[in-house]
Amino acid sequence: MAVLYVPGLLQTEDYARAVFSSRLPELTPNELELRVRHRLARQEITIPYKVVVHESALRIRVSDRSASRAQLSRLVEASEADHITLRVIPFDLDGFPRAGSSMTYVGGAVPKLDTVVRDAPHGTLFIDAESQLGAFRALFRNVEAASLEPDRSRDLIRRLAKEL
Repeated sequence: MAVLYVPGLLQTEDYARAVFSSRLPELTPNELELRVRHRLARQEITIPYKVVVHESALRIRVSDRSASRAQLSRLVEASEADHITLRVIPFDLDGFPRAGSSMTYVGGAVPKLDTVVRDAPHGTLFIDAESQLGAFRALFRNVEAASLEPDRSRDLIRRLAKEL
């Protein structure tokens, strides 16, 4: 679930560059370029990918209007791929207190190997304890169930792009 930024696997080059450029401490030009290239190279992997993005992440302009519009177009394009399911949590959803922070749930055929990645101001936290994973699985299912269906999510993203 992404609350403030578009997930890295779906970012355009300009969007990724803007995100990494805002890091503190600042990255050197070489470090910045390495991170952007790495982020884009990861997008070549075509594993099944479910993502739920809060409308706030779609509206925050990490760069200029042109980069934001290109990023929204990239999301629409990505959401049409067979291996990607993209859903949006709209601002006007009643009773949704679960969008406090971003979460990446990485799961596979062997649930005991699943991992949750939480980004925090002090760094990244990896959670793999079975007792905690159950809570995060339930959280993701609840967030996914509350989000818009993929077609309605695409419609919302297109509308936001037109507003730019």
